Amino acid sequence: MTVFLTIDAVTKRFGAVVAADAVSLSIGRGEILALLGPSGSGKTTMLRLLAGFETPDAGSIAVEGEDVTRVPPARRRFGMVFQHYALFPHLDVGENVAFGITGRGKGEGGRVEVERTVARVLELVDLGGFERRKVQELSGGQQQRVALARALAPEPRVLLLDEPLSNLDPALRERTRRELRQVIQRVKITTVFVTHEQEEAFDLGDRIAVLRDGRLEQIGTADELYERPTTLFVATFVGRANVLRGATARALGGKDGDVAVVRPEQLQFADAGVPGIVRERRYTGPAALFIVEGDRGERFEVLAEPGAARVGERVYVQATHVLSFADAGEVR
Repeated sequence: MTVFLTIDAVTKRFGAVVAADAVSLSIGRGEILALLGPSGSGKTTMLRLLAGFETPDAGSIAVEGEDVTRVPPARRRFGMVFQHYALFPHLDVGENVAFGITGRGKGEGGRVEVERTVARVLELVDLGGFERRKVQELSGGQQQRVALARALAPEPRVLLLDEPLSNLDPALRERTRRELRQVIQRVKITTVFVTHEQEEAFDLGDRIAVLRDGRLEQIGTADELYERPTTLFVATFVGRANVLRGATARALGGKDGDVAVVRPEQLQFADAGVPGIVRERRYTGPAALFIVEGDRGERFEVLAEPGAARVGERVYVQATHVLSFADAGEVR
């Protein structure tokens, strides 16, 4: 990976709150990086620090080795798509995209060049011929693509996206997510986006940085975060997880003093194991999620074939794979 964007030990405080705590990241040229975390994790602060809307108290930010830590936003050449798109309702689509392009309106040559740029980026986001449309006439997905086109028009070095799909309904969100990734890959632009949606981070991001209380917990691909989490927080935040302690953890393969984390698909019904009663069955299509109450009061989620057990049936549960972590009270 050719490093393009570097965040080195960046810290940002707001009074007593540490919103970014010595965060260090290296982002590759053309890479799509997701900043994922719960509310208050510091992901939006990190995006604002990258954009230049906030200045770090310590640490540095560099693009291709150029320190931009204290460079004003307008001079960073970063494109930004805001959560609510920030489109101008009194301007048509073409005028929205043209807004902010250097040379806009400066003589005939400048106007022609701007029109060509607007047409090019609208074609890029599959909105060719929409120049004269009013933004109020567009769907949510189309407005999102207009905002993306406007961010891409000045040919930025880095693209920043703040919860880019949060305003869309679930059905439209999935399709727009796929289209957004295709556009970014076509342009080959280094991209950082903020989300609290795991599915969005997994689908869009080449890698995902998981943040918690201003700290970087882990960075990796979706597979790495799900299958090889390095902290108990990541193991329980990413995907569904059964968190078990004490004798039950040991019975499933954990060690003394450890917390056993087992994914629902890594639990199975067997002839022997941890005993319990099936209390609930949730049909999900080719599989069903069974809620099992153990004899010690534990609660298990088991993903299995729909006919694997019945509600009220006594069963035994075994684990095919267990993640073990020191019990540091990280689950919340």
